[in-house]
Amino acid sequence: MSVNPMAYEAQFFGFTPQTCMLRVYIAFQDYLFEMLLVVESVILKKLEGIPGCKISPSQIRKSTEKFLLFMKKHFDKLFSKMEEVLLQLVLNIPENVLLPEDKVHEQYPYTKEQFQALQDEIQQLQQQYRAEASAGQALRAELEEQDAVRAELEKILQWFDGLDNICREHGTSNFKESFAFLTQNSKKLQDVLKDVEKKSNKLKKHDQLL
Repeated sequence: MSVNPMAYEAQFFGFTPQTCMLRVYIAFQDYLFEMLLVVESVILKKLEGIPGCKISPSQIRKSTEKFLLFMKKHFDKLFSKMEEVLLQLVLNIPENVLLPEDKVHEQYPYTKEQFQALQDEIQQLQQQYRAEASAGQALRAELEEQDAVRAELEKILQWFDGLDNICREHGTSNFKESFAFLTQNSKKLQDVLKDVEKKSNKLKKHDQLL
């Protein structure tokens, strides 16, 4: 069998020419085996009708096998010549022939160096795209964080607005005065809380004594 890969022929036919020749070879070989088995069975039937015949079936089988080897040897020689002719003249695409799907290569020819440069450029563009996509993702995350901070600032401003309204209701319009007012009230609340805790502890002790 030929060792030439014949890739261009495989592209056109959909199979390699070597595979085709191998299948033809196997088909011929199978047909030869079947034919000799039929001939052997016919000979055996003919011998059964001959009285006093001393030829045994095993002798017939040995003769069949010898004849098979003889035929196979000659068949391999003939098939080798037939394969060479078919691969060169029938299953071969000439070098000056271009398949329809490859016409674009004729219109836009590229050398190996040009093709490699194009591949390098494509790889560089892919890397740039990945970098820009990563930067865009980071920017979106930063914008989301800014939105969250803005929302918190709006809450704080609303809290200050509410605080300012409360202070105005109590007659304090200046921020320092408002802060002092809140601090004073906070201390008062802490004192009240401590007083409540003391009274609660006294009641607990009293209950324990009872």
